[in-house]
Amino acid sequence: MRWIRRGKIFDPTDHVLLGGRREFAQSPQALVLADRVRIYFSTRTVDPAGGKYLSHIAFVEMTRDLSRVIRVSDQTVLPLGGLGCFDEHGVFPMNVLAHDGVIYGYTCGWSRRVSVSVETAIGLVISRDGGLTFQRVGEGPVLSASLNEPCLVGDGFVQVISGQFHMWYIFGTGWKRFTPDMAPDRTYKIGHAVSQDGVNWIKEEARQIIADRLGPDESQALPTVIGINGRNHMFFCYRESFDFRASPGRGYRIGHAASDDLKTWTRDDANPALEGAPGDWDSEMQCYPHVFECDGTVYLLYNGNAFGRFGFGLAELER
Repeated sequence: MRWIRRGKIFDPTDHVLLGGRREFAQSPQALVLADRVRIYFSTRTVDPAGGKYLSHIAFVEMTRDLSRVIRVSDQTVLPLGGLGCFDEHGVFPMNVLAHDGVIYGYTCGWSRRVSVSVETAIGLVISRDGGLTFQRVGEGPVLSASLNEPCLVGDGFVQVISGQFHMWYIFGTGWKRFTPDMAPDRTYKIGHAVSQDGVNWIKEEARQIIADRLGPDESQALPTVIGINGRNHMFFCYRESFDFRASPGRGYRIGHAASDDLKTWTRDDANPALEGAPGDWDSEMQCYPHVFECDGTVYLLYNGNAFGRFGFGLAELER
């Protein structure tokens, strides 16, 4: 496979988003419509109670060749969860799936903790107006921490294959204070679950399906899966579990693995190679990939520097 970098295609600093802000368009996720592509992303407002960020889901609509912006939403498609719920303090990301005449949205809800910064779980919301707004199936998550996955379940990506729902997601292996003067950091790996109805899930409990490249402290995030030329291909991002926010070379980059049976995955991070030139929007980081097909072309959306603070870009698989 050879990928062609198309550069940044959406910059939030050029638009007024929720709360009048002009930053963050994280984790772009595509829904292909009849005359356009709607790309959901997570943006942020500031919590007036404590001054911390709150993540919300918005969208941009683009032409089907992703060359032009048609519309940018100025309202969230989903309110945050209620007091004490798993998604009280943010939703990031949301994966969308057209199924059985409605749009399923698998959310990653964030809630703040005391001893560590955050806990996450996966929720389900459904849209019956074509994806403009979503309603929760229930106030709780459909996938969360369990006996052998004690924390940080999130980043669900769902496909229906041969009548069965498959979810690839991340699960935390734990928190660790890597140096005495640092706050605890988390490590997470990619797992897999199946379902007959998209609501009740059976995990392959605590089975890490993608081998580490950086060692046991590698964190893997946001899997996305597509079939290309008869094989299943997964794209994801990975980084060191600590000192990754400001140290060059320790932040997110995009990884890749392939499988013939959806069970055994062979890792090959050389493809795609999307590193930008010095000074480019993605020169320091490539993260939060999402792959999809439209009009016979396979596209890969991803964020660049600063975790998507300044938008997302595009790569196209050469036919």
